[in-house]
Amino acid sequence: MVARKRDPPFRYAVETVDFYRTQEGKTLRIGETEDGMLSVEILKDGAWTAAPLGMIGLRLQPTTRRLKASEIKTLPN
Repeated sequence: MVARKRDPPFRYAVETVDFYRTQEGKTLRIGETEDGMLSVEILKDGAWTAAPLGMIGLRLQPTTRRLKASEIKTLPN
């Protein structure tokens, strides 16, 4: 898990952020607050946009992988 403080667009103060890539090539940014609230964003056209909360479950799929630190460094803020 990559612990990074984030500025908005997250609606709540995010304590930790994880990044995932689905088999279909979608890149997800999952944020978690101190009290356990989750948020999800998807990378579209080089920008992070809010994604349906149901997409959080994609991180648990066997075909989805957590991104390495070197891959995360190449993503936009």
